Amino acid sequence: MEFEYAKVKGKIREKFGTQADFATAMGLSATTVSDKLNNKSPWTQKEIDRACVLLEIEPVDIPTYFFTAKVKVL
Repeated sequence: MEFEYAKVKGKIREKFGTQADFATAMGLSATTVSDKLNNKSPWTQKEIDRACVLLEIEPVDIPTYFFTAKVKVL
């Protein structure tokens, strides 16, 4: 299953400007963050927790940001 990360990407732009700056704050490489946002690599619970702190995402909003299924257009 693939997930839609548009809201996460928007928060990254809002809070950090670039994915590279967000990656640095996360302690990850820019490539790793890109892979996660493009469904090539899964997020760990620890990474989601850290991302929520950095992006000021409330725990109640985690499903909306990290677990919204991507709709495939036929």
